[in-house]
Amino acid sequence: MTIATGIGSWPGTSIRDTLAIVRELLEGQLPYLPELPDRGPGADMIGRTAGLLVELPVDLQPIGWRLVDRPGRDASRTGALWREDLDELAEAFDGYVGPLKVQVTGPWTLAASVWLPRGERAVVDEGATRDLTGSLAEGVRQHVAAVRRLVPGADLVLQVDEPSLPAVLEGRLPTASGFGRLPSVDPQHALGALRSVLDAHDGQTIIHCCAARPPLPLLRSAEPSGLSLDVTLLGPRGWEGLAVAAESGIRLVAGAVPTDGSRSRAQDVADAIADPWRAVGMPLSALADVVVTPACGLAGRSPQTARTVQRAAVETAAELAERAAG
Repeated sequence: MTIATGIGSWPGTSIRDTLAIVRELLEGQLPYLPELPDRGPGADMIGRTAGLLVELPVDLQPIGWRLVDRPGRDASRTGALWREDLDELAEAFDGYVGPLKVQVTGPWTLAASVWLPRGERAVVDEGATRDLTGSLAEGVRQHVAAVRRLVPGADLVLQVDEPSLPAVLEGRLPTASGFGRLPSVDPQHALGALRSVLDAHDGQTIIHCCAARPPLPLLRSAEPSGLSLDVTLLGPRGWEGLAVAAESGIRLVAGAVPTDGSRSRAQDVADAIADPWRAVGMPLSALADVVVTPACGLAGRSPQTARTVQRAAVETAAELAERAAG
């Protein structure tokens, strides 16, 4: 069945209010635990996921999140935000039965954004990246287990966010000085780390990459349940790659609703998915497996715009379901 969900981030600072909105808007769809970066350090996607790392504490420096020997007040603040989120999730979804999505930053975006004590990105050090990946996988296992205890009726879906993966693979990350570029990472090495984190969850998984040129062959090889992409940025080759993924059983999570609210008519957004879908030879009936999302996260938008965009995703999913049914 065609359904809708969100990428994860949302404007505002009240997790209680946002959970109520998400549950209301996504009734019968795929609701999720929202991320509220407006709350400050520790609520951003890097600090939030770094707070899940096991035995790899971080603190916040002017350059960004940095690995340290022992946890400090930054880790305490992040932990407090997580406890608040999970407490409110348990209350908002008390008695809930159905799918529920949680999001974490993937190993390569995390390694590209967390810094070593000596002042370089963790991604430059193979050992550090390996440790970071292992710690993240264990943190994901513990996090999923905690959510399952709090919402026992939930069928959990794990979304792994990898916006920096293309830059890691293509050697486009700047060095600490800004005058050079870090070496590219071997795709097979990148694939192993991705699989390690996906394997930490025994349920459905989604890889999200909102880049204009997502590394589709690698993402397909990681064998997630779904691929979440900004389809408004894809050309014919990208859609052909999605067709290959769909034929292999990987579900398309189509980021199609512009986050500025400029195009919210369900028919228009559905056309932006269905037209290129048919152009690569996919049957309309296969649209029944598509999940519709905003093109990207909604943090930074006004609350009203966020509601409009999320509601448009639900309406677009209904429109695609009608087309799939003929």
